[in-house]
Amino acid sequence: MALDAICLTAVVEELRRTLEGGKIDKIYQPSRDEVVMAIRGAGENVKLLLSASPNGPRMHLTKEVRENPAQPPMFCMLLRKHLTGGRILALEQPELERIVLLRLEVVDELGDRVPRTLVLEAMGRRANLILLDAEGRILDCIRRVEGDVTTGQRGVMPGLFYHLPEPHPGLSPLLERELDFRSDGESRNESLQEKAERLREAVGAEGYVPYLLLRDGKGVDFSFLPILQYGPGTQLRRYETFSRLLDDFYAARGTAERVGQRGQELLKAVKRVRERVERRVGQQEIEREATRDRERKRELGDILTSNFYALRKGMKSACLTDYYDPEGRETEIPLDPLLTPQQNAAKYYKEYNKAKTAEVVLGEQIEKGRRELEYLDSVLEAVALAEGERDLMEIRQELTDTGYLRRSAKAASRMKTAAKPMEFRSTAGLRISVGKNNTQNDALTTKQAGKGDLWLHTQKIHGSHVILWTGGQVPDAKSVEEASVLAAWFSQARGGKKVPVDYTPVKYVKKPAGARPGMVVYTTYQTAYVDPDGELAKKLRVK
Repeated sequence: MALDAICLTAVVEELRRTLEGGKIDKIYQPSRDEVVMAIRGAGENVKLLLSASPNGPRMHLTKEVRENPAQPPMFCMLLRKHLTGGRILALEQPELERIVLLRLEVVDELGDRVPRTLVLEAMGRRANLILLDAEGRILDCIRRVEGDVTTGQRGVMPGLFYHLPEPHPGLSPLLERELDFRSDGESRNESLQEKAERLREAVGAEGYVPYLLLRDGKGVDFSFLPILQYGPGTQLRRYETFSRLLDDFYAARGTAERVGQRGQELLKAVKRVRERVERRVGQQEIEREATRDRERKRELGDILTSNFYALRKGMKSACLTDYYDPEGRETEIPLDPLLTPQQNAAKYYKEYNKAKTAEVVLGEQIEKGRRELEYLDSVLEAVALAEGERDLMEIRQELTDTGYLRRSAKAASRMKTAAKPMEFRSTAGLRISVGKNNTQNDALTTKQAGKGDLWLHTQKIHGSHVILWTGGQVPDAKSVEEASVLAAWFSQARGGKKVPVDYTPVKYVKKPAGARPGMVVYTTYQTAYVDPDGELAKKLRVK
């Protein structure tokens, strides 16, 4: 569901305790529709996410790691200019509206303390984030909207005075259905105020409580009170805070949005290449199967050779005794009338030798094609793990270097800092690195890790290379188990149980000459069987 007005009220109440009086230290804009503020509050430092994404407008504290672009967007630069160092005075929300106003006090260029307001309009496709000056004029916004007098559309442009949008009070479909369920349909004819009163009764003295609705272990919705309408098919998970609930609920979806169209384009390009290789391998397997009857070609040549006396040039076929047949029956052998008997026999021998050679060559090509398919599968897995533009650029560069994609002059001219592997810390304090693509996997395993560090990978399943940095010591069993769980989670077996994960010191892992990125062989290994655990991955990740 979208964040409705009542749920937003619960979030705002929760955030007031942490944010009011806090100082804005840093501001980032990891994607077009998201702004993250590092805020120094009373006793703790937090990160506030303000999202104007049409697919999930919201605000909450976040601990999720987001990759920032190398060049900050203009709106981010404007926010930094006006708001860095400012204090949050208050959070305001018009009643039953999906709008929050952050009242701020900042120091301007003259050193004077002046008010500023940052407005989040969390209204679906019309979501926006708007910065106002002391007089209420719009300095800029994430999504500019030209006004239209004929339709009455409100303009949201720099220089205009800000006006709240037309009020649209109402309840979300989820809450409407829940009230109907709890009142056996009696709430359908009630006014909004009567429905709101019913909700207050349902909330009770405990107040707003964050609940995540799960089906088959996946979050499908959230609310501020227990949702009973779905029955036992939907489970409820209670959270300590709304921020933690929203952070978890939008995590996977947020990654997909941040990767966005570029990731989809790269995914389509890799799939096209894979389909082409798969078709080629399929055709080669058909051709190899056709070579299976080559022995018959040799036999026909032998039969012709032993019957030259009965053959002459110009014959289109010959009916001869087949001495390879256990019953000695006759067989009809097609002949080329333009060839002599000797040339016809030689032709069958030539076809036999050609098929014999073709089987060997096709076998090598098929094996090479299967290795290509394995490699491309690993690239598809890497695209799924991509957390931002740098990851995608690294994968594209890898595919360009291996000849699967053409080199783009525009892409080649863009020099960006290389993406880094994901970093984790085991419960015992040992560092764990997880590669997000084959380039990172190669660098971790063959260049960065020491011979005594532990290398982990899912057994015969595409996934990330994982390095448990041991510092020359024998790692504790708990750290090995946690690293194994990470290897299982960051693999194609993420949704499975008892996933086999092989682990061995790096010295036993070798990269064959000419092998594609990320392809290695290893010996002298042990295998752990673990369940993938996304919660553990979040807990151990280094922010």
